[in-house]
Amino acid sequence: MNSYRIPEIAKQYTEYDMIQLHTDLPDFPELRTRLLFAFLNGNTKLSASSELYTLATSLVQLALDTHDLITASNDIKEKKAARSRQLKVLAGDYFSSRFYYLLAQAGQIEMIKQLSSAICEVNRLKMNVYMKMKQFKLTAEDYIHQTVEIKSQLFLSFSGCLSEVYHQTWPDIMRSYAKCEVIFEEIFRAESTSNFQGSWGFWHILQQGTKEERKQLHAEEADQAKVRALIHKYNISSQLYQMLDQQSKKLISEIKQLDSDALISELFHIGEPFLRFSAKQPKVLE
Repeated sequence: MNSYRIPEIAKQYTEYDMIQLHTDLPDFPELRTRLLFAFLNGNTKLSASSELYTLATSLVQLALDTHDLITASNDIKEKKAARSRQLKVLAGDYFSSRFYYLLAQAGQIEMIKQLSSAICEVNRLKMNVYMKMKQFKLTAEDYIHQTVEIKSQLFLSFSGCLSEVYHQTWPDIMRSYAKCEVIFEEIFRAESTSNFQGSWGFWHILQQGTKEERKQLHAEEADQAKVRALIHKYNISSQLYQMLDQQSKKLISEIKQLDSDALISELFHIGEPFLRFSAKQPKVLE
């Protein structure tokens, strides 16, 4: 069985001095990458290519995530910020080019088509969410659902490649892990008012809040103290902990239904950070 070393291999593409000195990259998609590798490596037909497929997919995901960090406006006069923005554009393009190069060099043309199609679907989903956000028509529940779909699409594209026994379980487990990951990230977003706009808590308060409270959130420069008070009033963190606990239990149930003890053990190990974190959830405030 191949050992998991994707992040180490990826460093040759991501750890360039120019990038590290002048801009920040998003986190490596570690959880979903490890999950994909575990399923591919446990598949007799795909194990020989598991490392290549997983590396290529992780680089595409990193490219998409890097481009997501680029500011919408190009009107940046401060030299340092302008350089950072430009390097994010170039870094995202470079990671994407490596995906094509690695698969083309290995003669994996069908895999290029498969991932390229998934990239198109990711961009379509992002545009739909963006339009709903602009029109303030996105619900908190839909925000979670759409974010999970966006995070999952590249990895879900492998569903048809896996052995028949995993055709149905792979999408469910992938989405369950992605949902835990999303909720986990939202817990930390709820702790920072500067990063609160557009979060699950933001959309939840827009749904549940009063007219005056919604007006506060809509303000271009929202009062941070008032936003913090709203986060406390609506128990945003407590609700997210509860959601993570419920989703973790659902994930545990799905994992236990698999027929491979080795795979089950690996999946529990992959999910350990948020499975352990959910156990620390505070009581919901009344």
